Amino acid sequence: MEVMSKLARLFLLVALPFWGLAVAQDYPSKSLRLIVPAAPGGGADFLARIVGLKLSEALGQPVVIDNRAGASGTIAADMTAKSAGDGYTVLMGQSTSIVIAPQIYQKLNYDTLRDLKPVTLVADVPNVLVVHPSVPANSMKELIALAKANPGLLNFGSSGNGAPTHLAGEMFKTATGTSLIHVPYKGAGPATNALIAGEIQVMFAPIVSVLPHVKSGRLRALGVTSAARSAAAPELPTLAESGLTGYDISSWFGLFVAAGTPDAVVEKLFRETARVLKTQDVIDRFSKEGAEPVGSTPANFNTYVRQEYVKYTKVIKDNGIKAD
Repeated sequence: MEVMSKLARLFLLVALPFWGLAVAQDYPSKSLRLIVPAAPGGGADFLARIVGLKLSEALGQPVVIDNRAGASGTIAADMTAKSAGDGYTVLMGQSTSIVIAPQIYQKLNYDTLRDLKPVTLVADVPNVLVVHPSVPANSMKELIALAKANPGLLNFGSSGNGAPTHLAGEMFKTATGTSLIHVPYKGAGPATNALIAGEIQVMFAPIVSVLPHVKSGRLRALGVTSAARSAAAPELPTLAESGLTGYDISSWFGLFVAAGTPDAVVEKLFRETARVLKTQDVIDRFSKEGAEPVGSTPANFNTYVRQEYVKYTKVIKDNGIKAD
């Protein structure tokens, strides 16, 4: 009996790779469901619809957008984690639901690193450090000097506790030794309006939402939070360039499937998505949203997700950040 059991296990080990290849050859044979952790009209939805349409053309099957907003994207992530693991349910995951929410919500029904399989990093969206025009600072260094000379004078707004716009500010405070006061709002829109009105003085805001206000003079931009300059505003230096070595935080979006999905299926989905992201049409449309298309390999994306998980764990724990 034990010999038969060992033979059965050996057979499975030999057969599984071939089974995965066979599945990939037939994949996809029906429509795909692309779950978006946001309501229609938002950034995640916009990117998902562009990618979904192009993937549908490339794969020869419909890609149906399924908007599942709520709970910082954890509803959508949980649905994907509990799906069949056959590559037909795909998540347009974002940094909030993948590496931030698991740190601030006590009871989630999924484990990012165990239950979700990274496919490819779709896009990176940097934030911009912006100030109200009344703030006497024309550079990041001048802002730091002002904040240090006047502890607690400056307030920075965010789109909510634990949002990337909040964590960007906390990382800035830690890196610079400044004492900015956090004021959370219910969304980036209300926070931006408060900044324009002068209710707060500083914000680490999504680039696409504040550039029009920067150009009109209602806000002043001091730099971008990503490691590289943004194609949407190449004239703005990165905060790392301005002296905060290693500072790198942005909102990102990537495709995930359930953990049990065969590697060959993941590889096929990655290849087609990466090809889509290199087309000029997609590059141009992403650029209008301040998004930088990426298309990293599953292995590289997996490494990136784990690095981001560790980074945000430290920021959240060091600052005692909890969900509202």
